Amino acid sequence: MSVIDRAYEDGAAPTGAVHHQWTRSEAEAIYNLPFSDLVFRAQSTHRSNFDPNTIEFASLLSIKTGGCPEDCGYCSQSARYDTGVGATRLLDQADVIAAAQRAKDAGATRFCMAAAWRSPKDRELDRVCDMVTKVKGLGLETCVTLGMLTAEQAERLATAGLDFYNHNVDTSPEFYDKIITTRTLQDRLDTLERVRHAGISVCAGGIIGMGEGIEDRLGMLVLLANLPVHPESVPINLWNEVKGVPVADTAARPDPIEVVRLVAVARILMPRAVVRLSAGRQYMTDELQALCFLAGANSIFIGDVLLTTKNPQRDRDASLLERLGMNSRLD
Repeated sequence: MSVIDRAYEDGAAPTGAVHHQWTRSEAEAIYNLPFSDLVFRAQSTHRSNFDPNTIEFASLLSIKTGGCPEDCGYCSQSARYDTGVGATRLLDQADVIAAAQRAKDAGATRFCMAAAWRSPKDRELDRVCDMVTKVKGLGLETCVTLGMLTAEQAERLATAGLDFYNHNVDTSPEFYDKIITTRTLQDRLDTLERVRHAGISVCAGGIIGMGEGIEDRLGMLVLLANLPVHPESVPINLWNEVKGVPVADTAARPDPIEVVRLVAVARILMPRAVVRLSAGRQYMTDELQALCFLAGANSIFIGDVLLTTKNPQRDRDASLLERLGMNSRLD
């Protein structure tokens, strides 16, 4: 009997037990369940661990844009591609704090700061640590994504009060080297381990729609679900269209039902993780987002812009949640 069979033996509701030994074939079997059965199981798992009518609001700010030396084939901020995104310096602390306050006023409970670095230099990290402390002082959860970290850098961020570190695995082990060559998947996993060891919660997910297969999307989720501790947050990004990057030649927008199925599998494999609809929501209809919430997604980014790409406006999000009878975590 497989893990999933044991979890749902005799049609019983899932217990919310956490497993770390998922196989690709088990993930595929879950993904391929009849749609109503899959969503029922995912929603049942969701209800065992979360308020099903509550959505977490997070806000994302690029504190240092462009000029990244990596060759990630999907990214507008790589210095290797002509995308029209120029390199900037690290923002002043006052501007970051003002943006964090605006995000809080708009309903965000988590404020994420992103810098386009391969890895931060110590003098840069000093400034980011100060930002983390100040943002946390506003009463917000803090998250940063700064590239690869050493163990000592992770400890410094923890001392500053950082709550979450975002470092996506992006895709499956099999597809990874088709989109990135300057940083290995193991590099990413090493940073996640250092962050975890420092006592910081992990935010790690990936991107779909780059030309990968369904098996790669499931491989990404299995990789995350088999970590010693599941990520506390799992962002699922739809690739945002960017001209001038290699992925533009291979990208294919996922079928909406495939997106819902993937969210459902993420919820079942990682029952206590917050599953976030991240980049690419501007491509999603209200109906698709509603189905994703039903399948276990329970976090979104608010604001007009995510780093260098568009995001649904606050009014649209508020209207959708009101029509669904759902609340943000702030309400």
